[in-house]
Amino acid sequence: MRIGELAKISGLAPSRIRFYEASGLINAVERKANGYRDYAPDTEWILEIITGAQSAGFSLEEIRQLLPMNANGWQHEEMLGGLKRKVEEIELLQQRLAQNKAQLLRVIEGIQSKPEGMGCADNAQQLLNRLREEGATAASGRRKARAPK
Repeated sequence: MRIGELAKISGLAPSRIRFYEASGLINAVERKANGYRDYAPDTEWILEIITGAQSAGFSLEEIRQLLPMNANGWQHEEMLGGLKRKVEEIELLQQRLAQNKAQLLRVIEGIQSKPEGMGCADNAQQLLNRLREEGATAASGRRKARAPK
C-alpha cells in the first residue's frame, strides 16, 4: 500500500508516517522502481497502536521498546510490565495534579476572602506565608511517615 493510501486510512499525515518509519517504529519499506514506498498491510494496525499509545502518554522510546518488529514478535511479559509501569506513572501524575489543584483552590479562596481594608499585595504576602507553612508541615509529615520505626 502506498503512503497516500495509508495516510488516508490512518488519518495521519504522510510526513508523520515517514517520521515513524525513520524513528524505527514501523518497518522501513523499500521503494519500488518508480520511487514510491510500498507499506505492508499490517502497517495500518501498527500505526493505530502507536497513536493510541501516544494518546495514553507513552513516549516514542517507550513505544519502540514495546512494539514487536513483526506480528509474531509480541513479548507478553515486557508489554505487560510496560503497561503496568505507565499506569503507575499516571497514578503519580494524578496525585501531583490533585495536590496542585488543592493548592490553587486554597489560593483562590484566600484571594476571594481578602480581609476588608487589606491591600492586595499584603493579602498575597499573607497567602504565600500560609502556603509555605502548609508546605513545611506537609513535608515534615511525609518525613515522619517514611522514617523507620
